Amino acid sequence: MATIEMNLQKREGKGKNKVSKLRNEEIIPCVLYSRGEETESLQVDSKEFRRVYKEAGTSALITLKVGGETCPAIIKDIQTHPYKNLVLHVDFQKLHMDEKVKMTVPVILHGRDSIRLQPSILIQVMDTVDIECYPADIPSNGGEVSVEDMTFETPLFVKDLDIAQEGKVDILTDLDDVVCILQEPSAYIEEEEEVEEETHEVEVIT
Repeated sequence: MATIEMNLQKREGKGKNKVSKLRNEEIIPCVLYSRGEETESLQVDSKEFRRVYKEAGTSALITLKVGGETCPAIIKDIQTHPYKNLVLHVDFQKLHMDEKVKMTVPVILHGRDSIRLQPSILIQVMDTVDIECYPADIPSNGGEVSVEDMTFETPLFVKDLDIAQEGKVDILTDLDDVVCILQEPSAYIEEEEEVEEETHEVEVIT
């Protein structure tokens, strides 16, 4: 079971006025849904949510505590204000520990500031990967890999991520997809200049 816990309360009443009142009180309206079960209307204190979200993100298993009951879940979707730093609504997905779940997890590159081959420029090609696994095996930090020993000739692939080595997670993304590459600064600058030249060659008709 997850060690990250979040306290929520059942939400009474619906409608735009009710939701606006909650947000004015720094309370976020949310729902908890699961396949074959009725969706529950809940609410969570904004500080409580931000505390957990900072640690769990949308890929770590959390334990929701509602009225003395608990259940494993993940943060499935977040609606934010277009220009204010406000969370407007959250969707939680309830998980069953004996059923696999499909989800997207972030790619984490370790050792960005310790790359031995210098000077060099690290280019991250892939930010997330799709996986399927049991809730207990959800990687808390996503897919991780060290980039300290990278060379210009050898990119890192999805198959190099730690979650591809452990065997507990099924990787749905192609294992031969490139995660990141290392380039010499001069090569990177030349690519940028080529893009600019192509842009300037576009004919403008007036």
